[in-house]
Amino acid sequence: MADFNVNLRGVGPVSVIDVKGYLDAHTAPELENVFNKLLDDQQFKVVVNFNDLKYISSAGLGVFMAYVETMRENLGDIKFSNMKENVFNIFDLLGFPILYEFYKDENEAVGKFNDLDKS
Repeated sequence: MADFNVNLRGVGPVSVIDVKGYLDAHTAPELENVFNKLLDDQQFKVVVNFNDLKYISSAGLGVFMAYVETMRENLGDIKFSNMKENVFNIFDLLGFPILYEFYKDENEAVGKFNDLDKS
């Protein structure tokens, strides 16, 4: 079984998901469960912190694609932060930077949601 851990925490009106280890077909359901909880709780503003993620497969990428439209339909979004270069390269190869916002730092990503709330 792949080493994977997912943690959900709140930073004000924004939910932060910390992912750690290897996100692949075996571990993607754990991340899906977190997104389903967010939907159940009507939490649509999400930052995913990739600081401790070592690897992501297409199944892991598919989780984000499955939920982003619902988040955006509810005036939220999924933003990515703290991504290592090797993980970013996978996202970049598949064109994700056109669809998602990437930030070097979690606070910057959370702040973008707060900036939108003020405007």
